[in-house]
Amino acid sequence: MSDDHEPAALPDPATLTAEERRLHEARTGVPWRAWGPYLSERQWGTVREDYSDSEDAWSYFTHDQARSRAYRWGEDGLAGISDDKQRLCLALALWNERDPILKERLFGLTNAEGNHGEDVKEYYFYVDNLPTHSYQRYLYKYPQAEFPYAGLVAVNRARSRQELEYELIDTGVFDDGRYFDVEVEHAKAAPEDILCRVTVHNRSDRDAALHVLPTLWFRNTWSWGTGEPKPRLTRVQAACPAVRAEHHQLGALYLYAEPGAALLFCENETNTARIFGAETAGHYAKDGIGEHLLRGADTVNPAGAGTKVAAQVRLAVPAGGQAAVLVRLTRQAPDRLAAPFAGAGELIAQRRAEADEFYDAITPPAVSSDAKAVMRQALAGMLWSKQCYYFDVDRWLRERHAHPLRAPARRGGRNEAWFHMLNHDVVSMPDKWEYPWYAAWDLAFHCLPLAMVDPDFAKSQIDLMLSQGYLHPNGQMPAYEWNFGDVNPPVHAFAALFLQNLESGLGQPDLPFLQECFSRLLLNFTWWVNRKDPTGRNVFEGGFLGLDNIGVFDRSAALPTGGRLEQADGTAWMAMFSQNMLELALILAAYDETYEEFVLKFVEHFFWIAAAVDPVGEHPDEMWDDEDGFFYDVLRLPDGTGTRIKVRSLVGLLPICAATVIEARDLERYPKITERAAEFLARNRDLLTNIADPFVPGAAGRRLLSLVNEDKLRRILARMLDEERFLGPHGIRSISRWHLDHPYVLDIAGTEYRVQYEPAESTTGMFGGNSNWRGPVWFPINLLLIRALITHYRYYGDGLKVECPTGSGTMMTLYEVALELSGRLAGTFLRDSEGRRPVYGGTRLFQEDPHWRDLILFYEYFHGDNGAGLGAAHQTGWTGVVARLIQSLGQFDAASVLDDPRWPMARPYRRLAAEPVAGVTTARRARGLTEHESSR
Repeated sequence: MSDDHEPAALPDPATLTAEERRLHEARTGVPWRAWGPYLSERQWGTVREDYSDSEDAWSYFTHDQARSRAYRWGEDGLAGISDDKQRLCLALALWNERDPILKERLFGLTNAEGNHGEDVKEYYFYVDNLPTHSYQRYLYKYPQAEFPYAGLVAVNRARSRQELEYELIDTGVFDDGRYFDVEVEHAKAAPEDILCRVTVHNRSDRDAALHVLPTLWFRNTWSWGTGEPKPRLTRVQAACPAVRAEHHQLGALYLYAEPGAALLFCENETNTARIFGAETAGHYAKDGIGEHLLRGADTVNPAGAGTKVAAQVRLAVPAGGQAAVLVRLTRQAPDRLAAPFAGAGELIAQRRAEADEFYDAITPPAVSSDAKAVMRQALAGMLWSKQCYYFDVDRWLRERHAHPLRAPARRGGRNEAWFHMLNHDVVSMPDKWEYPWYAAWDLAFHCLPLAMVDPDFAKSQIDLMLSQGYLHPNGQMPAYEWNFGDVNPPVHAFAALFLQNLESGLGQPDLPFLQECFSRLLLNFTWWVNRKDPTGRNVFEGGFLGLDNIGVFDRSAALPTGGRLEQADGTAWMAMFSQNMLELALILAAYDETYEEFVLKFVEHFFWIAAAVDPVGEHPDEMWDDEDGFFYDVLRLPDGTGTRIKVRSLVGLLPICAATVIEARDLERYPKITERAAEFLARNRDLLTNIADPFVPGAAGRRLLSLVNEDKLRRILARMLDEERFLGPHGIRSISRWHLDHPYVLDIAGTEYRVQYEPAESTTGMFGGNSNWRGPVWFPINLLLIRALITHYRYYGDGLKVECPTGSGTMMTLYEVALELSGRLAGTFLRDSEGRRPVYGGTRLFQEDPHWRDLILFYEYFHGDNGAGLGAAHQTGWTGVVARLIQSLGQFDAASVLDDPRWPMARPYRRLAAEPVAGVTTARRARGLTEHESSR
């Protein structure tokens, strides 16, 4: 749809950055993304690798087994890269001459071992990355003392849920700088020519030795009875140690190491003697390199062949000094490449400078240097968190004898209804150690920051979740591999609409993408209406809906009272889904008038939901509590009576997120739609009493569709902006702090159910106990609240002001409140007036040490009272939206927000590669080539 506004300021083609030129080339078919950080950081303990009858994935395949046991569905490693189908992998292994095992992968606790669930017990950082992965940098901190594997397990296992986790830093292994900073850089000379430099910094005052082993191996595709040809790695003659990697799809590649490196070969196959107590078929099993290096065992192949090889180098690193190791993976054979490392330093310096150039280009000048560094690391984390996710559920169910359509079958097993799924794509992960599998609603939020650097990849992710290999034939969205059939909030229409608004600022919309999205989202919407509104009253359920332990009950389990839970958040999500579909239909109607009927359909859907949330008259069993000025879930008992569950949480704030504005020009452009919608609303005028009046024009003649009218909005914001309740120093808390001294308690048949404000980790085991929605700040919901404030501002303008913080006497417009909240969220990571970053709380090493204090971890959630990071330490995923907030803070002003006919938060800052976002067919290449395209 054309509009009256100019697209984003475009760079002159002559000033394109080098990375933008590569992005342009990628759109023309040059495979710049063919290799990237697509290796997982934990494949053990995943559902894919679980073939147990008990379905205890953590116990079936453990960290202790991982060094000796071949994986079925994927690979993991340190600072790893692979091709986009994860056939050939390159990662780092290390040994400090003290550890009992070779450090090939990150260590962490299982859900049962941690006092707050699973948790990685290592320190590593995604320092830098580019969207084509032409330059990327990773930092791993490796202790010089023996790694305390057993101590970390024992102490954490002994601690209660009321105690803090015992971290690696607490063991003292980093005291006095007795560790190595291991910096891994990858720089591409060409799409399939990758230089890797490993620089080891000795931070102690004593000389120390470190074995560095860049390791190349094939994912095991040949041991599973599928007839897959076995690839081969062989030593070849060259001026330096060299290996030829031959694969029936990839063709031939070569790994070069520096003179002096020892090439150690084995097979990526299970050591059956160690794992199963059975005779080992081959002599050189997966753990052969480690056994040879640490114990001198005869477990590497002297013939120089196998499916796994390491280039072993022992570095003597002087106190306070550094040493480096180089390897190169390339298509060029030794007869064409006499000096593989000529110009290596210059190439890495050039690519690093190009990364500086790229991030300078996408950062507004108003952004401070500290905020710019945070934004860059957030985006680097987003790009490092891409992973090749492979899971053929049909085959997996057959192999487990659990396929519901094939005998013999065990019925009632995990994911048995999802046998249609065949996933083999590069997907954005929440956290490649703690959550090394996609989570559908997380991924929708990932697309917002990803679109800042790689809008093609962002588009490909929404397209992927709605594709035939993912979306269930009945329309349900897959949640995550622990239970694909669980229910997550329906936010993919929101993400698709975000990308459309971004694209409209860069040129014309991608109609095929929008049309395909709309048809699949329509299927998903229908699933929600048919499955999650059991009474047909437009009041929705949905279970935990991603908010884990926020309720007094486990919202995904049968209620102890019987009956069902009518959910304020589930209903708000569906109201927002209706609005998003309405807007998508309105865009498409400009090109195809048949979409006009869908505009009307979703206008009606939204208003039926709005009427059900707060029906006319006083009802003690409705979601809106007029006395409290807040929304609550309703417990509907078997006898039909209902009672509000008066927990003041995000559940009651989410209804304000169901808001959109209709531009005056759209009312004029579509007179038939406008007339028919007005007739529907006039006919039901009595039901509009308790919501924003759609007949009343606001700023610029806009109309507001919102679950809340001005009075409700003011009342809800009075609670939300109260620092003694929801408004924390670093964002909106998930539960009101009021519940610290006033816990919600419900007694049912002598059993007490209780919700109390807990600003840090959860003290319950609900949903594994590894997350907490009873107090901490979560970035994605805060982002939606900021969008809601801006949306309402675009209707009310400067005429509506509220007190912020509540009780302060300071009056702000809703736009100013949105800026205030954005600033508090971004401030979580920024140095305060004392030079301390709230995200690191009282951890002195992170706050004071120059080798730690500027390395940012983007945690899963944050302490409700001080902003300290909690949960998964590398969930850049949805916490990465802070990059979007920082960029927005640097380019927004009230006038332009009020004037913008599109979503201001989707406003592009720069037109990458000086061209529109690629069409969906081209964008799909960003998540991996097809098997046919990648074969040679």
